[in-house]
Amino acid sequence: MRVIFMGSPAFSVPVLDELLAAGHEIACVYCQPPRPAGRGKKDRPTSVHARAEELGLMVRHPLNFKDPVDVADFEALQADVAVVVAYGLLLPQALLDAPAKGCLNIHASLLPRWRGAAPIHRAILEGDVETGVCIMQMEAGLDTGPVLMRIETDIEAEDTTETLHDRLSEIGAAAITDALFALDALTPEAQPLEGVTYAKKVTKAEAQIDWSQPAQKVDRQIRGLSPFPGAWSSYNGERIKFHMSKVSDATGSVGEVVGPFTIACGEGAVEILTAQREGKRAMPVAEILKGLDLPIGTTFE
Repeated sequence: MRVIFMGSPAFSVPVLDELLAAGHEIACVYCQPPRPAGRGKKDRPTSVHARAEELGLMVRHPLNFKDPVDVADFEALQADVAVVVAYGLLLPQALLDAPAKGCLNIHASLLPRWRGAAPIHRAILEGDVETGVCIMQMEAGLDTGPVLMRIETDIEAEDTTETLHDRLSEIGAAAITDALFALDALTPEAQPLEGVTYAKKVTKAEAQIDWSQPAQKVDRQIRGLSPFPGAWSSYNGERIKFHMSKVSDATGSVGEVVGPFTIACGEGAVEILTAQREGKRAMPVAEILKGLDLPIGTTFE
Protein backbone atom coordinates (compact mmCIF):
# COMPACT_ATOMS: atom_id res chain seq x y z
CA MET A 1 0.00 0.00 0.00
CA ARG A 2 0.95 3.62 -0.40
CA VAL A 3 1.17 4.86 3.21
CA ILE A 4 1.49 8.22 4.91
CA PHE A 5 3.25 7.66 8.22
CA MET A 6 2.59 10.04 11.11
CA GLY A 7 4.55 9.65 14.36
CA SER A 8 7.13 11.46 16.46
CA PRO A 9 8.77 9.71 19.48
CA ALA A 10 10.89 6.57 19.77
CA PHE A 11 7.73 4.52 20.32
CA SER A 12 6.82 5.09 16.67
CA VAL A 13 10.14 4.11 15.07
CA PRO A 14 9.69 0.29 15.09
CA VAL A 15 6.34 0.79 13.35
CA LEU A 16 7.96 2.75 10.52
CA ASP A 17 10.65 0.10 10.14
CA GLU A 18 8.09 -2.71 10.10
CA LEU A 19 5.95 -1.02 7.45
CA LEU A 20 8.97 -0.75 5.18
CA ALA A 21 10.02 -4.34 5.89
CA ALA A 22 6.51 -5.48 4.92
CA GLY A 23 6.92 -3.84 1.52
CA HIS A 24 4.67 -0.81 1.91
CA GLU A 25 5.53 2.40 0.09
CA ILE A 26 5.99 5.34 2.46
CA ALA A 27 4.72 8.36 0.55
CA CYS A 28 5.76 10.81 3.29
CA VAL A 29 6.60 10.90 6.98
CA TYR A 30 4.91 13.51 9.19
CA CYS A 31 6.27 14.28 12.65
CA GLN A 32 6.52 17.07 15.19
CA PRO A 33 8.98 19.87 14.31
CA PRO A 34 12.50 19.92 15.79
CA ARG A 35 12.47 21.65 19.16
CA PRO A 36 15.15 22.91 21.59
CA ALA A 37 16.54 20.14 23.77
CA GLY A 38 19.58 19.31 25.86
CA ARG A 39 21.89 21.63 27.71
CA GLY A 40 22.64 23.68 24.62
CA LYS A 41 18.93 24.05 23.78
CA LYS A 42 19.65 23.36 20.13
CA ASP A 43 16.83 22.24 17.89
CA ARG A 44 16.65 18.45 17.97
CA PRO A 45 14.60 16.39 15.50
CA THR A 46 12.20 13.78 16.81
CA SER A 47 13.22 10.11 16.79
CA VAL A 48 10.96 9.48 13.79
CA HIS A 49 12.41 12.46 11.91
CA ALA A 50 15.95 11.21 12.45
CA ARG A 51 15.06 7.67 11.38
CA ALA A 52 13.16 8.82 8.30
CA GLU A 53 16.15 10.86 7.14
CA GLU A 54 18.39 7.82 7.62
CA LEU A 55 16.01 5.91 5.37
CA GLY A 56 15.91 8.66 2.76
CA LEU A 57 12.20 9.31 3.20
CA MET A 58 10.44 12.63 2.63
CA VAL A 59 9.70 14.35 5.95
CA ARG A 60 7.21 17.09 6.74
CA HIS A 61 6.62 18.69 10.14
CA PRO A 62 3.91 21.37 10.06
CA LEU A 63 3.08 23.03 13.37
CA ASN A 64 -0.56 22.23 12.68
CA PHE A 65 -2.87 21.88 9.71
CA LYS A 66 -4.54 25.27 9.85
CA ASP A 67 -2.75 26.35 6.68
CA PRO A 68 -4.75 25.15 3.63
CA VAL A 69 -1.47 24.55 1.81
CA ASP A 70 -0.49 21.86 4.32
CA VAL A 71 -3.85 20.16 3.89
CA ALA A 72 -3.56 20.32 0.09
CA ASP A 73 -0.04 18.85 0.24
CA PHE A 74 -1.34 15.96 2.35
CA GLU A 75 -4.23 15.29 -0.04
CA ALA A 76 -1.90 15.44 -3.04
CA LEU A 77 0.04 12.42 -1.74
CA GLN A 78 -2.92 10.26 -2.83
CA ALA A 79 -2.23 7.65 -0.17
CA ASP A 80 -4.14 4.44 0.33
CA VAL A 81 -3.97 4.84 4.10
CA ALA A 82 -2.36 6.93 6.83
CA VAL A 83 -0.82 5.15 9.81
CA VAL A 84 -0.71 7.32 12.93
CA VAL A 85 1.15 6.44 16.13
CA ALA A 86 1.96 8.99 18.85
CA TYR A 87 2.02 11.81 16.32
CA GLY A 88 1.11 14.56 18.78
CA LEU A 89 -1.65 16.40 16.90
CA LEU A 90 -5.36 15.86 16.44
CA LEU A 91 -6.06 15.56 12.71
CA PRO A 92 -8.75 17.73 11.07
CA GLN A 93 -11.53 16.00 9.19
CA ALA A 94 -10.03 16.90 5.81
CA LEU A 95 -6.96 14.78 6.61
CA LEU A 96 -9.01 11.93 8.03
CA ASP A 97 -10.96 11.79 4.77
CA ALA A 98 -7.99 12.13 2.39
CA PRO A 99 -6.51 8.59 2.21
CA ALA A 100 -8.63 6.12 0.23
CA LYS A 101 -8.91 3.75 3.21
CA GLY A 102 -8.82 6.40 5.93
CA CYS A 103 -6.43 6.89 8.85
CA LEU A 104 -5.50 4.12 11.27
CA ASN A 105 -4.16 4.82 14.75
CA ILE A 106 -1.99 2.52 16.86
CA HIS A 107 -2.96 3.22 20.46
CA ALA A 108 -1.12 1.73 23.45
CA SER A 109 -4.09 0.71 25.61
CA LEU A 110 -7.17 -1.47 25.53
CA LEU A 111 -9.67 1.16 24.47
CA PRO A 112 -11.84 2.70 25.79
CA ARG A 113 -9.55 2.52 28.83
CA TRP A 114 -6.81 5.14 28.79
CA ARG A 115 -7.63 7.36 25.89
CA GLY A 116 -5.23 10.26 25.62
CA ALA A 117 -1.60 11.21 26.10
CA ALA A 118 -0.03 8.82 28.62
CA PRO A 119 -1.75 5.41 28.51
CA ILE A 120 1.37 3.40 29.42
CA HIS A 121 2.22 5.48 32.49
CA ARG A 122 -1.37 5.48 33.72
CA ALA A 123 -1.85 1.75 33.32
CA ILE A 124 1.07 1.05 35.67
CA LEU A 125 0.28 3.89 38.07
CA GLU A 126 -3.29 2.66 38.52
CA GLY A 127 -2.32 -0.97 39.02
CA ASP A 128 -3.84 -2.42 35.84
CA VAL A 129 -2.98 -6.09 35.42
CA GLU A 130 -3.12 -5.99 31.62
CA THR A 131 -2.91 -3.56 28.76
CA GLY A 132 -2.33 -3.86 25.04
CA VAL A 133 -2.53 -2.24 21.64
CA CYS A 134 -5.58 -1.25 19.62
CA ILE A 135 -5.63 -0.58 15.89
CA MET A 136 -8.36 2.01 15.54
CA GLN A 137 -10.08 3.80 12.68
CA MET A 138 -9.57 7.48 13.40
CA GLU A 139 -12.36 10.00 13.73
CA ALA A 140 -12.48 13.57 15.00
CA GLY A 141 -12.74 12.70 18.72
CA LEU A 142 -9.79 11.87 20.98
CA ASP A 143 -9.20 8.11 20.56
CA THR A 144 -12.92 7.51 20.08
CA GLY A 145 -12.93 5.63 16.77
CA PRO A 146 -14.00 2.03 16.17
CA VAL A 147 -11.43 -0.68 16.88
CA LEU A 148 -10.27 -3.04 14.14
CA MET A 149 -7.86 -5.15 16.16
CA ARG A 150 -6.75 -5.48 19.78
CA ILE A 151 -3.80 -7.40 21.23
CA GLU A 152 -3.48 -7.88 24.99
CA THR A 153 -0.39 -8.25 27.17
CA ASP A 154 0.01 -8.71 30.91
CA ILE A 155 1.61 -6.01 33.04
CA GLU A 156 4.22 -7.83 35.10
CA ALA A 157 5.32 -6.90 38.62
CA GLU A 158 8.75 -5.95 37.24
CA ASP A 159 7.44 -3.81 34.37
CA THR A 160 8.35 -0.15 34.23
CA THR A 161 6.98 2.37 31.77
CA GLU A 162 10.20 1.87 29.80
CA THR A 163 9.91 -1.91 29.48
CA LEU A 164 6.18 -1.80 28.76
CA HIS A 165 6.71 1.02 26.24
CA ASP A 166 9.21 -1.08 24.29
CA ARG A 167 7.02 -4.20 24.35
CA LEU A 168 3.91 -2.34 23.20
CA SER A 169 5.86 -0.63 20.44
CA GLU A 170 6.88 -4.01 19.01
CA ILE A 171 3.34 -5.36 19.43
CA GLY A 172 1.96 -2.32 17.62
CA ALA A 173 4.41 -2.68 14.75
CA ALA A 174 3.40 -6.30 14.18
CA ALA A 175 -0.30 -5.54 14.60
CA ILE A 176 -0.45 -2.76 12.02
CA THR A 177 1.18 -4.88 9.34
CA ASP A 178 -1.34 -7.65 10.06
CA ALA A 179 -4.18 -5.11 9.97
CA LEU A 180 -3.11 -3.63 6.65
CA PHE A 181 -2.79 -7.09 5.10
CA ALA A 182 -6.34 -8.01 6.16
CA LEU A 183 -7.84 -4.51 6.15
CA ASP A 184 -10.77 -5.16 3.81
CA ALA A 185 -11.83 -8.19 5.88
CA LEU A 186 -11.68 -6.53 9.31
CA THR A 187 -14.93 -5.46 11.00
CA PRO A 188 -14.78 -2.19 12.95
CA GLU A 189 -16.21 -2.48 16.47
CA ALA A 190 -17.54 0.66 18.14
CA GLN A 191 -15.99 1.36 21.52
CA PRO A 192 -18.35 0.79 24.45
CA LEU A 193 -19.64 3.87 26.23
CA GLU A 194 -18.83 2.33 29.61
CA GLY A 195 -15.30 2.07 31.00
CA VAL A 196 -13.90 5.22 29.39
CA THR A 197 -10.86 6.66 31.18
CA TYR A 198 -8.46 9.42 30.16
CA ALA A 199 -4.69 9.22 30.49
CA LYS A 200 -3.66 12.78 31.22
CA LYS A 201 -0.09 13.79 30.53
CA VAL A 202 2.36 12.93 33.31
CA THR A 203 3.95 15.93 35.03
CA LYS A 204 6.98 16.36 37.27
CA ALA A 205 4.63 17.45 40.06
CA GLU A 206 3.54 13.80 40.39
CA ALA A 207 7.06 12.53 40.98
CA GLN A 208 7.71 13.26 44.68
CA ILE A 209 7.05 10.17 46.77
CA ASP A 210 4.68 10.28 49.72
CA TRP A 211 5.94 7.45 51.92
CA SER A 212 2.71 7.44 53.92
CA GLN A 213 1.01 5.76 50.96
CA PRO A 214 0.76 1.94 50.88
CA ALA A 215 3.81 0.15 49.52
CA GLN A 216 1.91 -1.14 46.47
CA LYS A 217 1.07 2.40 45.41
CA VAL A 218 4.63 3.69 45.98
CA ASP A 219 6.00 0.76 43.98
CA ARG A 220 3.64 1.56 41.09
CA GLN A 221 4.66 5.22 41.25
CA ILE A 222 8.34 4.29 40.99
CA ARG A 223 7.83 1.88 38.11
CA GLY A 224 5.20 4.02 36.36
CA LEU A 225 7.43 7.11 36.31
CA SER A 226 10.56 5.25 35.22
CA PRO A 227 12.60 6.48 33.43
CA PHE A 228 10.87 9.87 33.16
CA PRO A 229 10.23 11.99 35.10
CA GLY A 230 11.52 9.60 37.78
CA ALA A 231 9.92 9.24 41.22
CA TRP A 232 12.11 10.89 43.84
CA SER A 233 12.63 11.54 47.53
CA SER A 234 15.14 13.52 49.59
CA TYR A 235 17.79 12.00 51.83
CA ASN A 236 20.21 14.22 53.78
CA GLY A 237 19.32 17.11 51.48
CA GLU A 238 20.01 15.15 48.27
CA ARG A 239 17.27 14.32 45.78
CA ILE A 240 17.44 10.67 44.78
CA LYS A 241 15.40 9.22 41.94
CA PHE A 242 14.14 5.65 42.00
CA HIS A 243 13.76 3.66 38.79
CA MET A 244 12.96 0.11 39.86
CA SER A 245 11.53 -1.41 43.03
CA LYS A 246 9.50 -4.24 44.48
CA VAL A 247 7.13 -4.57 47.42
CA SER A 248 8.67 -5.86 50.65
CA ASP A 249 7.13 -7.42 53.76
CA ALA A 250 9.33 -5.27 56.03
CA THR A 251 7.69 -2.76 58.37
CA GLY A 252 8.74 0.44 60.08
CA SER A 253 7.95 4.11 60.50
CA VAL A 254 6.98 6.06 57.40
CA GLY A 255 10.07 6.83 55.31
CA GLU A 256 12.39 4.83 57.58
CA VAL A 257 15.25 2.77 56.14
CA VAL A 258 14.49 -0.73 57.46
CA GLY A 259 16.94 -2.75 55.38
CA PRO A 260 19.54 -2.40 52.58
CA PHE A 261 17.72 0.28 50.56
CA THR A 262 14.33 -0.87 51.85
CA ILE A 263 12.06 1.99 52.89
CA ALA A 264 8.96 1.70 55.05
CA CYS A 265 5.65 3.04 53.77
CA GLY A 266 2.26 3.67 55.35
CA GLU A 267 1.61 -0.03 54.84
CA GLY A 268 4.53 -2.37 54.15
CA ALA A 269 7.74 -1.25 52.48
CA VAL A 270 9.47 -1.05 49.11
CA GLU A 271 12.88 -2.43 48.26
CA ILE A 272 14.71 -0.15 45.84
CA LEU A 273 16.50 -2.04 43.05
CA THR A 274 17.72 0.79 40.79
CA ALA A 275 18.30 4.42 41.78
CA GLN A 276 20.00 7.60 40.61
CA ARG A 277 21.89 10.12 42.69
CA GLU A 278 22.09 13.77 41.67
CA GLY A 279 24.42 14.30 38.72
CA LYS A 280 24.91 10.59 38.15
CA ARG A 281 23.42 7.87 35.97
CA ALA A 282 20.87 5.36 37.15
CA MET A 283 22.56 2.28 38.59
CA PRO A 284 21.84 -0.88 40.59
CA VAL A 285 21.53 -0.42 44.34
CA ALA A 286 24.71 -2.42 45.01
CA GLU A 287 26.69 0.31 43.24
CA ILE A 288 24.73 3.15 44.86
CA LEU A 289 25.44 1.83 48.35
CA LYS A 290 29.19 1.95 47.75
CA GLY A 291 29.02 5.73 47.95
CA LEU A 292 25.86 6.40 49.97
CA ASP A 293 25.76 6.00 53.74
CA LEU A 294 22.30 4.62 54.45
CA PRO A 295 22.15 3.35 58.05
CA ILE A 296 19.11 1.45 59.32
CA GLY A 297 16.77 3.84 61.09
CA THR A 298 17.51 6.95 59.03
CA THR A 299 14.63 8.40 57.02
CA PHE A 300 13.71 9.68 53.59
CA GLU A 301 11.62 12.84 53.39
